[in-house]
Amino acid sequence: MTVGIEFTTFSLIGRCERTGMFGIAIATSEMAVGSRCIHVAPGVGAIVTQASTNPRLGHLGLNLLRAGHSAPRVLEEIAASDQFVERRQLGCLDVTGLAAARTGSANRPWAGHRVDRNVVVAANMVAGAGVADAMFDAFQRGAGLALWERLLRSLEAGKAAGGQPNGEVSSGIYVVDREPYALVDLRVDLHPEPVAELRRLADAYFPLVPYYNLRPRDPNVPSAAEWLAAQRRQ
Repeated sequence: MTVGIEFTTFSLIGRCERTGMFGIAIATSEMAVGSRCIHVAPGVGAIVTQASTNPRLGHLGLNLLRAGHSAPRVLEEIAASDQFVERRQLGCLDVTGLAAARTGSANRPWAGHRVDRNVVVAANMVAGAGVADAMFDAFQRGAGLALWERLLRSLEAGKAAGGQPNGEVSSGIYVVDREPYALVDLRVDLHPEPVAELRRLADAYFPLVPYYNLRPRDPNVPSAAEWLAAQRRQ
């Protein structure tokens, strides 16, 4: 009998050094990954909780970041508070870009993480270490891209490197800037190719990110279709 439930997951937390934006891209083997594993707050930081995930840890982590704790200290505090921490996989970026990750000893292989300034890659039950390496390398190469595109390319690189042996079911990408709401929040659920489907949605939505950022401040802007057509004529 299998003890407990684990979701095969690969994810990336990223911060844009130039803008201070934070975001997460993620894919997993169960539905609704975007509702459980992504925790991001503008001007605060980002946390991903996966494997035998406990969403409460994400909320706890953001509160600790708001209190001024660094990313490594946040994960230390979470680990000390959770009796099942060896079943978890956690990643954290703080407002300065300092990164930390923790892959519990009970995570199933391949499981591990990659960490550098402004980036955390975490993966469990994936095809191999090459999945995490590909995601990390793709993010580092994309420094000139918008954060949302950079995150998605990294997720695609992980999928191309083997992803999860049994495939994925859901995916998501979430990016914040300065407002209390998301700049980008796209999700795919119960789909045979959720990373490819996320790209399809992103190709339609990403060109409109500036529009949806502008419209709350200027309700007189034209429709999305008219605005996009005008941008393409320029």
